[in-house]
Amino acid sequence: MTKRAGIQSVEVGFGLLQALGEAAGPLMLRDLAAAAGMSAAKAHRYLVSFQRLQLVVQDPASTRYDLGPAALKLGLASLERLDAVKLARERVAVLVERIGHTLALAVWGNHGPTVVHWEESPTAVTVNLRLGDVMPLLSSATGRCFAAHAPKDAIAGLLREELARAQKQGRTDVPTTLAQARALFEEVRARGAARVVDVLLPGIVGFCVPVFDADGHMALGIVALGPTGTFDGAWDGAVHGPLQQAAAQLSSDLGWRG
Repeated sequence: MTKRAGIQSVEVGFGLLQALGEAAGPLMLRDLAAAAGMSAAKAHRYLVSFQRLQLVVQDPASTRYDLGPAALKLGLASLERLDAVKLARERVAVLVERIGHTLALAVWGNHGPTVVHWEESPTAVTVNLRLGDVMPLLSSATGRCFAAHAPKDAIAGLLREELARAQKQGRTDVPTTLAQARALFEEVRARGAARVVDVLLPGIVGFCVPVFDADGHMALGIVALGPTGTFDGAWDGAVHGPLQQAAAQLSSDLGWRG
C-alpha cells in the first residue's frame, strides 16, 4: 500500500507534546528538547507556536513548559468518545488466535460482574456460560478481579451473601470470612490478575485481568477460560502473559497512566 503524504514538521513537533504528556511534570527547555530528540533551538521554535495555540504553557517564574488548556480540551474530548468495550471487542479475535482459548469481556452491571461479550476459540471446550451471566465474587476469576478493584461499599452486600453461603456449604476452595476475602483481593491486586482452578467449573482454569480507564477505575475485565489439561494456568505463562499485555495496552489507550 502506498504511504500517504503528510506534513513532516507537524509529526516532528508532536514529539514535544508527546514528551510533555509522558513526563511526570513540567520540563525545562533542555530536558524537553532532549526527550523529543531535537536541539533546544529547534524545540523553542515549535514551542512558540504551540504556546500561541494554547497547546503548551510556560511558567514565567520557573520557565518550565507544560501542556496547555487546548491540549486538555482535546484529551477530554477524546476520552469522552472512547468506548472501552468497543475497543476491547475489536482486539479480542486476535488475542483468541494468539492464546488459543476462549475469551470473554465483563463489566460491572446492576447485579455484579456481567459477561457482555464472548469469543470462542475454534478448539475450545464448551463452557456453560452465556452472555448476561453474572459472575460470583468469590469463586470466579472475573468476580475476584472486580471485587479487588471495586469500592468496598459497592460489593459489601454481595460479599456478605457469598461468604454466608460458603460458610453454610462448608467450602474450602473459597474464602469463608471477611479477612480471608480481603487477603485474596489483596493478592489479586498484587498479581495484577485473578485466577481460579477447578473452583467455579470442574476441570476449568480461568484468568481475569483488569482494564482501567483514565480515572483509574476498572472499566472491564478480560477473561480467559480453558480446560486444565491444555490451558497454561501459570502466572506469566502463555495465557496470563498475553492477557496482561493486552490489558495494559487497552488501559493505556483509555488514558490510564498507572
